[in-house]
Amino acid sequence: MEPSFEMFSMTHFSSILVLVCLIFLLYLTRKKWSIKMEKMLLIERLFALSLLLMEVLYHVWLFQADRWNWSNSLPLELCSISLVMTIFLLCTGNKHVYDFVFYAGIGGALQAVATPVLDLSFPHFRYFHFFYTHFGIIATALYFTWMKGYRPTFKGIIKTMVALNVLLPIIYGVNTFFQGNYMFLRSKPTNGSLLDFLGPYPWYILSLEIVAFFIFVCLWLLFRKR
Repeated sequence: MEPSFEMFSMTHFSSILVLVCLIFLLYLTRKKWSIKMEKMLLIERLFALSLLLMEVLYHVWLFQADRWNWSNSLPLELCSISLVMTIFLLCTGNKHVYDFVFYAGIGGALQAVATPVLDLSFPHFRYFHFFYTHFGIIATALYFTWMKGYRPTFKGIIKTMVALNVLLPIIYGVNTFFQGNYMFLRSKPTNGSLLDFLGPYPWYILSLEIVAFFIFVCLWLLFRKR
C-alpha cells in the first residue's frame, strides 16, 4: 500500500524543517562563496539538470502509474511554471526571469510547502519530487539574491503581476477545454489551503491577486537593495 501524505504530520513538519535549515545555511554562507565563475556556472547547470531530470522522472512515473492526463498533468500550475523558469534562470541568468522566480517562485513554493496538494508521502518518489522541486525554486531565488548579487525591484513586482494575469486567461481556457483545475481557477483544493480564507468561488481569485501583491511587496521590502 502506498504511503498517504497527511498535512501537518511529522513527515510534513520534517520537510519544513529541512527547508528552514536550507535557507539558514544559504544565508550563513552568502559571503563565503569563493568559487571561480566557470565552476559556479557548472554547478548552476548541474542543478538545473537535476531539477529537469526530477520533473521528467515525475512524468514517467505518472505514465507508468496510469495517472497522466490532460486535466491535471500539464506544467500549468504556478509552481510548475516557476520550476521551468527556475531551470531557465539557472541556464541563462536572465534578470527578467529572476524577477518571476523570486516573486512568483518564492511566494508560490512557500505556500505549496506550507499546505501541500500531495497524496503520497515518504518514502515514495512523488514525495521527494514535490519537495525537491519546490525547495529548488526557493533555493535558486535566494542563491541569485545572496550569492550573485541580484536584487528584486518594485518594477519586478509589476512585471510578475502582469505575467501572471496574461497567463490566467490562457490557463482558464485550458481548464475549460480539458475540464482541469490548473492554478485552482475552477475550484479550491479539497485538502485545505490558503484559498479557504479568501472567500467563495470566483471571488477568491481576486482575493488571491491582492494577497499575491502583498506577499510580493513584503519580499521586496525584505530583500531589496538598501
